[in-house]
Amino acid sequence: MNKITIYLATSLLAVSIFSACKQERKLPFYGERHAETVKDAAGVEKIDTVYQTIPAWSFLNQDSVITTNKATDGKVYVADFFFTSCTTICPTMHRNLMTVYNDFKANPDVMFVSHTIDFKYDKPHVLKKYAQKLGVDGPKWLFLYGTKDSVYTLAEKNYLVAVGEDNTAKDGYIHQGYLVLIDKDRRIRGAYDGAKADQVAQLKKDIPVLLAEYKK
Repeated sequence: MNKITIYLATSLLAVSIFSACKQERKLPFYGERHAETVKDAAGVEKIDTVYQTIPAWSFLNQDSVITTNKATDGKVYVADFFFTSCTTICPTMHRNLMTVYNDFKANPDVMFVSHTIDFKYDKPHVLKKYAQKLGVDGPKWLFLYGTKDSVYTLAEKNYLVAVGEDNTAKDGYIHQGYLVLIDKDRRIRGAYDGAKADQVAQLKKDIPVLLAEYKK
């Protein structure tokens, strides 16, 4: 069983127990966590849970502009890993994600981030053409290019998504088609199979739930 599946099963169990005790639904947290002593506004020490977060990053976007995590800071966003020449899950995954984009493109608190895993071919100008073919224009949906090490480490260590080169694979690469939901504090709050319509529909339902956390 892969890492993200284990985290998904554990988190869903936790959230089901939580929901049984409280009517208001709250999304689970994914990844590693640890207890830490912190002080509240009154200076009183308490034990708080610190969750795994997405680290700072810097890549070239589809307009060949250096883009950092500051572009998504303070936003809820959906991230995925793909490559433009993929003929297996990527076309379905991004067609489905496009429906999510259309639902939330008017919401300034929501963004989309797609990282290419094809460091050889998917240069920014290729990503630009891909974005245009999808019907995406502007900074709402970022298509990012980086070195193999930087992208693959970010995928597997931080987003908990398996990626890699594979000469035996049809298109030369393998990757999971997860759409990963990140909150405004860069914590993983959901993972959805982008090739499955029912899971994409659940993502659409979960984004407003996550946004509601920040309105309290």
